[in-house]
Amino acid sequence: MTETQTFQGRTALVSGANKGIGLEIARGLGRRGFTVGVGSRDAERGAAAVADLAAEGLDVFAVPLDVSDDDSVAAAAALLTERGGLDVLVNNAGITGSMPQEPTVVELDNLRTVLETNVFGVLRLTNAVLPLLRRAPSPRIVNVSSGVGSLTRQAAAAVDGQAGPVAAAYSPSKTFLNAVMLQYVRELAGSGILINAACPGYVATDLNGFQGHRTPEQGAATPIRLATLPDDGPTGGFFEDAGVVPW
Repeated sequence: MTETQTFQGRTALVSGANKGIGLEIARGLGRRGFTVGVGSRDAERGAAAVADLAAEGLDVFAVPLDVSDDDSVAAAAALLTERGGLDVLVNNAGITGSMPQEPTVVELDNLRTVLETNVFGVLRLTNAVLPLLRRAPSPRIVNVSSGVGSLTRQAAAAVDGQAGPVAAAYSPSKTFLNAVMLQYVRELAGSGILINAACPGYVATDLNGFQGHRTPEQGAATPIRLATLPDDGPTGGFFEDAGVVPW
């Protein structure tokens, strides 16, 4: 059985999939046989991404999706229900927020905006599609997190400065996301839903002004691997290409 045949007949949803890492996750899952819902806040960009992927012969469809909006998320869940269900959810949509983000000067509204997408948006979307995932034979949830959400690495950065810039909105949002994920793991234990967090690494995207040293395709590798885990695969883990990320 080929890699593509393995996942035919299964549906994945990737939020924030019209560009960057999300687009490459959608492409990678499509190449493995998934029907992929391409989530995008911008309808025009979402349609362009779908056209790009469809031109490769991939089975994709557009999902208008703003994870910070209740109605948008409800509509996305309804669309997936109409299409027959969902097997894999990749919570990829995320924002960095505006600068500055030093904790002494960061604006609270900026912090609230980042949390609304990076944490509350994941909760909102996950809960909306959870009934569909519960009915899937091998459901998976992947949260695209970041190494800057690792408290271990942030503590080390206080000494060696190797965990990115001081970012009192973005970095803690990923720590919060990881902590929420572990609560899902506890609640859904025994359900068969494997839930993991992925660190894509420092990828060149518009979030960092394309300063990253990794390509979006490289950044998508770990999320794709976690989305396609076997039924005896790990759950409640935090992973990057090199292995486990310390909490």
